[in-house]
Amino acid sequence: MSRVAVREQDPKVRATNFEEVSYGYNEQEAVLEASRCLNCKKPSCMTACPVSVKIPFFIEKIVKGDFAEAARVISIDSSLPAICGRVCPQETQCEGSCVLGIKGEPVAIGKLERFVADWSRENGLSFVEKDEPNGIKVAVVGSGPSGLACASDLAKMGYDVTIFESLHKAGGVLMYGIPEFRLPKDKVVAAEIENVKALGVKIETNVIIGRTLSVDELFDQEGFKAVFIGLGAGLPKFMNIPGENLNGVLSANEFLTRNNLMQAYKEESHTPIFVGRKVCVVGGGNVAMDAARTAMRLGADRVSIVYRRTENELPARREEIHHAKEEGIEFRFLVNPVEIAGDERGWVKGLVCEEMVLGEPDASGRCSVTPKEGSRVEIEADTVIMSLGTSPNPLVANTTEGLKKNRRGGIEATEDGRTTREGIFAGGDAVTGAATVILAMGAGRKAAKSIDEYIKSLK
Repeated sequence: MSRVAVREQDPKVRATNFEEVSYGYNEQEAVLEASRCLNCKKPSCMTACPVSVKIPFFIEKIVKGDFAEAARVISIDSSLPAICGRVCPQETQCEGSCVLGIKGEPVAIGKLERFVADWSRENGLSFVEKDEPNGIKVAVVGSGPSGLACASDLAKMGYDVTIFESLHKAGGVLMYGIPEFRLPKDKVVAAEIENVKALGVKIETNVIIGRTLSVDELFDQEGFKAVFIGLGAGLPKFMNIPGENLNGVLSANEFLTRNNLMQAYKEESHTPIFVGRKVCVVGGGNVAMDAARTAMRLGADRVSIVYRRTENELPARREEIHHAKEEGIEFRFLVNPVEIAGDERGWVKGLVCEEMVLGEPDASGRCSVTPKEGSRVEIEADTVIMSLGTSPNPLVANTTEGLKKNRRGGIEATEDGRTTREGIFAGGDAVTGAATVILAMGAGRKAAKSIDEYIKSLK
């Protein structure tokens, strides 16, 4: 049986609004798709899931129409199923390991997870299964995916957990980074954060650890026995080419934060943003797709993604690339910016690029690129959005004695989250640099287990 297609907004319509692109499955579609699962004795999909969701078990419950039990099974391992069902790169993880994908199409595990989570929310279900409170305080720095996952697991173990968030809303990259049309904030993100709070987790916003309070003060003054650092990676990277200080040049991080967290796309917003008519987005990852599709929705006449390799090397999810093309985003491959041209008023007027030649794959498996001599071309633009990745904010590491940084500028930590300072743990993008939501959650879960073992060793 073929994979059940997911209904979506018409591309021409959705390119003008911020409503969710995918409508997801209804009950009949979910049961039909779930029935494709072979219920393998050794489910490789579970092994490939960074948080080890019991995939065949919840899918089996869908087949039987027991959606409530399916939701309970997922809740054992994931506190953010509606989010993961929407933004996880399932095609390279659980679905990428599905046996059905060898000769055909894998089970739509992500879409089924989303269906169960949405059904659970719409029917008012929540699962608060936890051990008796032990009175031991643990602090979590950052309310993004790694922090929420770590806090959830610790709360289930009975710990008294407080999350400290620097912004005015909890959610981290879920709230400020991923656009509304991919991940609705009030309906999905806020609702799943409420589920975390239902476990007893407290969230304090507008607290900058390293400024408002230091990590040492969390231990000495606030009485926390362990601290998990899940700051994410919010420090944008630039190319350091001429013209980057012109008006009309901004990072994808700022652009998306203004639109997602500050809701600049709404007419009544107090945080307006300049979009321009002709936009160039430099980069090829999911964030680049998000920035380009957001610019189109904000009224740009032409949006181009500029990438120095070919389409085959684009790191973004195939689904996001497909959606971007459907919505009219242009792709300029094998070109690399060398300068941003400006006018006499100090505003962007074009992006000067060199054509590139693709070479042989290097040690990492990615093809090298070299510039083609005498091949400069200028792309007309009045806005340039740099989407070249992000690195961890060094604030906590710089203000915490004994906490070492790794070569990426993040916090040095072991696989299970232990840092160079006793009692301090870290995970997610704060350690690895920008990665995926689900990998950050997996790191948060591993750290929660390590924190539990560490605190028990103190007794």
